[in-house]
Amino acid sequence: MKHLSRWADGLKKAGRFGVQLLFPLRCPVCDRIAVPFGAKVCKECAGKLKLLVPPYCMKCGKKLQEEGELCGDCRRIGHIFARGRALYEYDSVAASIYRLKYAGRQEYAQFYGEEMAFYLGKFIREVQPDALIPIPLHKKRFRARGYNQAALLARTLGRELDIPVAEHFLRRVKDTIPLKLLNPQERQNNLKKAFIISENDVKLKTVIMVDDIYTTGSTMDEAARALREGGVERVYFVTLACGAGI
Repeated sequence: MKHLSRWADGLKKAGRFGVQLLFPLRCPVCDRIAVPFGAKVCKECAGKLKLLVPPYCMKCGKKLQEEGELCGDCRRIGHIFARGRALYEYDSVAASIYRLKYAGRQEYAQFYGEEMAFYLGKFIREVQPDALIPIPLHKKRFRARGYNQAALLARTLGRELDIPVAEHFLRRVKDTIPLKLLNPQERQNNLKKAFIISENDVKLKTVIMVDDIYTTGSTMDEAARALREGGVERVYFVTLACGAGI
């Protein structure tokens, strides 16, 4: 049996090697073929990604610009979610996120999901979620893009940490205007009743939402509101990046 197991492992490795020869991975930072061969990110590019380290807001995870536990936004806003964390400072990864979302670079999600698991894994395990829930796209936007980048991140994160991913638990029923075009108040109004849960008999008590970017928290709050109204008791989030707090 050991010989069979080693033989099967050898076949898997050979298969992965063959796939990489035909479809080499692109570095999520520079978008060129990753160097050295087989790497998910260029060795010289990895240092350009700035991890979001303390001091950060104890509510939303934004990098703090002054002393205190909360950023200015979280002192003013009563968020629906319990707490959240992000992996990178937004400026260091903005161009990469754009390509992930709009240029079809789905392979970036494997590297980023693994990094989220490594650096945010302690926070996620402490929360002890029943499931990860990716922030959904409206069906119109999903058809245009062909995939949901938040779901790609959540799948890798779930696989790395052995946590179920409830990919279709939350639905986006309102085709909202892109948030980057709106001010904070417009974002809030734009997202009202944008989400519903797709299951009536809710068995999930604690969940972690997964998305690519955290900005003002409008999306997370509206998604958390739908989840809380549907019976989920505790709602947290993790994102790939977020901007600085004020």
